[in-house]
Formats: sequence, C-alpha cells, structure tokens
Amino acid sequence: MIWQLDLLILTLVVVCAVVVINLKDLLAATVIFGVYSFMMCLLWAEMGAVDVAFTEATVGAGVSTVLFIAAILRTTRRSKD
Repeated sequence: MIWQLDLLILTLVVVCAVVVINLKDLLAATVIFGVYSFMMCLLWAEMGAVDVAFTEATVGAGVSTVLFIAAILRTTRRSKD
C-alpha cells in the first residue's frame, strides 16, 4: 500500500465529514455525503477489501445519495433561513 495515498484519502474523508456537519443546505450536504462515501470506497479498495469497496460504492455513494436527494426534492421549505 502507498501510505501517502492512504493519508490523502483519509484527509479528504475527514474534510468531507466536517463540511457535511457544518453545511445548512441539505442538497449540498447530500452531495458531499456522496463524495464522502466514494472516498471511503477508494480507501477500502486501497486496503485490499474490494468486496467492501464495491458495497460502499453501490449502497453508500449510489443508492443512499439518490434516496436522500429524492427525499429532499419531495419536501417543501417551511421557513426562509
């Protein structure tokens, strides 16, 4: 394994997590959450767990992001922030 690549991906995962927590826009937070899941997929693949990486890519970055976006688009905003 290339430890510099692992460190870079891990740093991006932490940055994505902090950004998602601090965002107020739900759609932007969902997109960054998808990026977080994709970075986790890359991290799992780099560590050699290809089956876990594939599951993370399909469920985490794929299905969850689509369902979150669909739920956000079906809701209405009650107040203007």
